Amino acid sequence: MTKVFMARPLPEEVQTAAKALFDVTVRQDTGPLTEAEMATALTDYDGVIPTLGDLFSAEIFAAHPNPRCRILANFGVGFNHIDVGAARQAGIVVTNTPGAVTDATADVALTLMLMSARRAGEGERLLRAGQWEGWHPTQLLGMHLGGKTVGIVGLGRIGQAIARRCHFGFGMNVAYHSRSPKSLDFPAVAKESLVALAEAVDVLVVAVPGGDETHHLIDAEVLGAMRASAHLINIARGNVVEEAALINALALGQIAGAGLDVYEFEPKVPETLIAMENVTLLPHLGTAALGVREEMGLMTVKNLDAFFKDQPVPNPV
Repeated sequence: MTKVFMARPLPEEVQTAAKALFDVTVRQDTGPLTEAEMATALTDYDGVIPTLGDLFSAEIFAAHPNPRCRILANFGVGFNHIDVGAARQAGIVVTNTPGAVTDATADVALTLMLMSARRAGEGERLLRAGQWEGWHPTQLLGMHLGGKTVGIVGLGRIGQAIARRCHFGFGMNVAYHSRSPKSLDFPAVAKESLVALAEAVDVLVVAVPGGDETHHLIDAEVLGAMRASAHLINIARGNVVEEAALINALALGQIAGAGLDVYEFEPKVPETLIAMENVTLLPHLGTAALGVREEMGLMTVKNLDAFFKDQPVPNPV
């Protein structure tokens, strides 16, 4: 029977579906795979379900040039932790789970936008610390999102879902910067450069894929172009934003605030960032809804099933 290695415990519905088709080993550790575990996954299993943090690098594939594994069915839409080119050279197909994460991730982007703009994190900390002395007219004044301009960096599935929520839900104006022209069902203004976008918006939302091309895309120059009243939101990958530059911009008041669901050196978050009042920090909750995670997991099972039946995989990378 085909042997499959599940790198983290996925929801029970997913495990049941996988076990109905394959001989599945479920690793119980919730942290990233070690180098030794990745080696075992490649040499002892026909297929692997890896996820964020499982660094299948070129070096790992080079160290095991004739792997038993023939498919990495990634659990997640982002796959920058896998060297896809090296995997292909090793004869390994890589798939992912696009679509399933779109709405959930867009919802978290809006959560961060509201929390940052309305200073909700500050307010909760004030109350929980027993320091709230009652309502008064100038307490914790934030920014009302209605009528403001949101800038989307990367207008793919998730970026468009965020933009729709902003436009139709909050009456916001939408601007964007993207690698390719977009045909949209809502009004949006394309900006010729990232800096031009940063200069023009009240909220800048990062929604690009991770990888070498987008590493430190949001740097000191982009942050310096933003308005002092503007907020930065990142629901993409942590290293898309140059964390040190962001900390500096927040400390100097170059921007009003930030909302982050991902971090450059995740799960490590700088103490300086944690201590700041003008930043909202979430522990990578983008797809953390049971139904979403079940759908993602079932997509990995479908990719595996199609592959081992010699059919086209639904979601090739």
